[in-house]
Amino acid sequence: MIRMRHNDETPNEVNDINVTPFIDVVLVLLIIFMVAAPLSTVNIPVNLPASTEKTTPAPTNPVFLTLKTDQTLSLGEDKINKDQLAAALATATKGNKNEPIFLRADKKVDYESLITVMDQLRSAGYLKVALVNLQKEGNAP
Repeated sequence: MIRMRHNDETPNEVNDINVTPFIDVVLVLLIIFMVAAPLSTVNIPVNLPASTEKTTPAPTNPVFLTLKTDQTLSLGEDKINKDQLAAALATATKGNKNEPIFLRADKKVDYESLITVMDQLRSAGYLKVALVNLQKEGNAP
């Protein structure tokens, strides 16, 4: 019988962390989340109840800004130029920049024109802008 002698008979201690079990657990969790994520985003059709809350009352003297299909602006009943918008709003709101502006636009007005008017309102300091629309009869509770 041949016996080999090693110089060092004591076992060496390994100071490295064994990451193989950690990687196994992470991969299992990844697979679980990949399977479970689509199941949690399923769109289930639900018939939601209607709100019984009443609409907020309009102010006594609202400021209406109207954008027509020919790109002209009207403040209340008066036609104004786009260059005069800030001055006309200052007059109509008596300088109160916190007063809401009710913006009405024809449905044939392109989106870019509406955004341009909203940018003019923002640059004039009017940040409370409400878009006005019609309420359909079928949506009422």
